Amino acid sequence: MSLYHILDEPRILRNAFFPRRMVSRPPDNAFDLQVAVEADVSIHCRFYTEKPEFPSILYFHGNGEIVSDYDGFAHLFNAAGANLVVADYRGYGDSTGTPAFATMIEDAHRICAAVKEELARRKFSSDLYIMGRSLGSVSALELAAADNGECKGLIIESGFVCASRIARRLGVSPEKLEPLEAECRQKIQRIRLPALVIHGEEDNLVPMTEAEAIYGLLETEKKLLIIPYADHNTLFFEGEEEYFEAVRNFIK
Repeated sequence: MSLYHILDEPRILRNAFFPRRMVSRPPDNAFDLQVAVEADVSIHCRFYTEKPEFPSILYFHGNGEIVSDYDGFAHLFNAAGANLVVADYRGYGDSTGTPAFATMIEDAHRICAAVKEELARRKFSSDLYIMGRSLGSVSALELAAADNGECKGLIIESGFVCASRIARRLGVSPEKLEPLEAECRQKIQRIRLPALVIHGEEDNLVPMTEAEAIYGLLETEKKLLIIPYADHNTLFFEGEEEYFEAVRNFIK
């Protein structure tokens, strides 16, 4: 079991998760899947499809986003040659339950398994990449570290080595957090998937040093893309061409 349960204290969770309960109607090329993670809890995922022969990217978003926010961006991933599958967290969008770190880690495995089953059922390519943005890097790094050769690669955008950085800002003692931080570093070192790390040069929310730390810990084929002038939320706007060229080349 992951040590991320250390962070499941009310004051930390209030500063880590910002759930919004809202869902849009799927666009014409999209469909929804509810993934049961417990008897009374399900997670909303949306598949933005382009071609069955394209690889798919399973995408875990940031802490203030929901699946429906990607209705206007998914076509950029489609144009780069990928089907996009965006997963929510508990309490977000059309998902039920209450978000927490321990369950987010557990849910990631169930979501990934369900996405693979749905792709196979619809006769889509089995080539699957794992991607995490910001808070979503927790789920993506977890899945990549546990991968047994079934996935094709890992993409981290605006990510961090460990979410303990939130607790540190709230004054939680380093002694309490060090076991979790050591676990997170070891997890990244276990990853054998090819990896693409993307970060904004002017990111003041998650500093660029976090991307450099992830890149340094990875012991696999890897690429680091820094988008000049971009902050945490403007990577598409400041570097859309570079961003999606990197994604396109990576999934090829």
